[in-house]
Amino acid sequence: MKKEIQLDQNGKRKFGIRDKLAYAAGDAGCNLSFGLKSTVQTFWLVYMMMETGLFSILLLLVQAWDAINDPIIGTLIDTDQRKYKMGKYKTYILIGAIGLLVGGAAVFLPFPKAGVVVKAMLFIVGYVIWDAAYTMANVPYGTMLNIVTEDAGERAQLSVFRSIGGAIGGMVPGMILPMLIWKKVTFDPSNPTWFLDKIEIPEGAESAFAPENFLKNPTTGEAYVAGDKVLSPLTGGQIEVLLGEKVFFAALIMGVLAFAFFIFMIKNITIRGNEYVAQTQEKTEKVNFFKSFGAFIKNRPAVGCTIAAMGMFLGMQSASTANTIMFATHFGQASLSGLVMMVGFLPMFIFMPFATKLVKKYGKKEVASIGSIAGLIGGAILCIFPLCPRGAQLIVYMIGLIFFGLGMGFYNCVSWAMMGDAIDYQEWKTGKREESVVYALHSFFRKLAQGVGPAAVIAIMGTPLIGYVSALGTIGQSAETAARLCWLVAGLYTFSAVCQFVGVALVYNIDKKTLATMTAELAERHAEEAPAEVEAE
Repeated sequence: MKKEIQLDQNGKRKFGIRDKLAYAAGDAGCNLSFGLKSTVQTFWLVYMMMETGLFSILLLLVQAWDAINDPIIGTLIDTDQRKYKMGKYKTYILIGAIGLLVGGAAVFLPFPKAGVVVKAMLFIVGYVIWDAAYTMANVPYGTMLNIVTEDAGERAQLSVFRSIGGAIGGMVPGMILPMLIWKKVTFDPSNPTWFLDKIEIPEGAESAFAPENFLKNPTTGEAYVAGDKVLSPLTGGQIEVLLGEKVFFAALIMGVLAFAFFIFMIKNITIRGNEYVAQTQEKTEKVNFFKSFGAFIKNRPAVGCTIAAMGMFLGMQSASTANTIMFATHFGQASLSGLVMMVGFLPMFIFMPFATKLVKKYGKKEVASIGSIAGLIGGAILCIFPLCPRGAQLIVYMIGLIFFGLGMGFYNCVSWAMMGDAIDYQEWKTGKREESVVYALHSFFRKLAQGVGPAAVIAIMGTPLIGYVSALGTIGQSAETAARLCWLVAGLYTFSAVCQFVGVALVYNIDKKTLATMTAELAERHAEEAPAEVEAE
């Protein structure tokens, strides 16, 4: 016998596990694509051998567009009053999902021998298509949280499930992809120095990269035999090569998986609120982006969420490329870098089952603030690992990453619910509800950090401060460069932890008591407005 669907007072299906699983699937789809961003940087630096200075400029250009198109698309969605068959938000998400399928693969077209101008055009066009599609899907997806349910506790549950879905979606590009696209070099007598074709040897450095230097173990001086690990004469670590051709097909497959997740979400989530809230405003009132921006800056909890998110991306996103190259050059373990990262974030998965209960008992701000302290401890430990003996460095690094991951786990589980409360806060203080614009402005600053951070780090890597040479890939970097990358990675994670603490513990001001007051006053205000809306109809 078919189970009877339980309806709420408005005739909508009651909120339940189906909505939570669907919302989790949406962020899994987003993160299957978003998780490739760090791979984009590694792909264009190591495989396409884009010069660090040029690549940092190109990153800034595309991320500037990325940051700008968020509020533009957010305003477009807010002001769109057309009636779509599946609803406004779901329609935009579907369009974005299709674009991600195409654009996510286009940015990884493998032509390493192309000219500099051609490479630059391939990168810009592919990235712009991919990024516009991501914004088209992600802005309405994030905004949707507030109209799937108006209950604060149910929103917190959606935020937790979003974190779960995002973590699952991020695991594939973050943990599994490095194992597939990096190849450890072993000695092949039939073609012993094939990997040297993957780099461009600088003029005057031919003797350092002479094939005979790679025919014997630099530590023992003995000649290699078939199957031996080929070690770098510069760092002593095993040489690894990025298989760029595989990245394109992997991105295409992940695009298909992401599309399937989005379709599952669209078919199974129920929107219970009003997607067309602008219709309840006076007809003469228009959405003014500059006024919305000014209101956003005065929205203290939205600013706090944004500082924490910007810090997370300035640190973590910026560190990801340097981290991968550090693993390739310093530890000789680039293929396992993703697995190590996921072990570091294991505490987040341990915390998730208890997140809803802890939030209910203590509050979102309180839980995130405690987590931010754990992140600070992790950052301090990470700053110690470059000083440790070589044999202990990876262990200390892992311990620091676990504490850092614990802090990020606390924050990630409640971050979107905190942002949902910040949207309510703006309505509470200004009387206007601008969900998509507020969310899009938050996303604007997040993406600004995603662009400025990696661009700055890549530019720094190319300076004498680090000494990374793009034409040499990961094969020809010096031991000094590998060691400096360790300090760069440690500093970036620490900066991320500090920003998270400042944002959620010091700036964000919606504690448990304030949230209860705000929710009650908004509910009373909505109840008073309801009769007027019915009469107007």
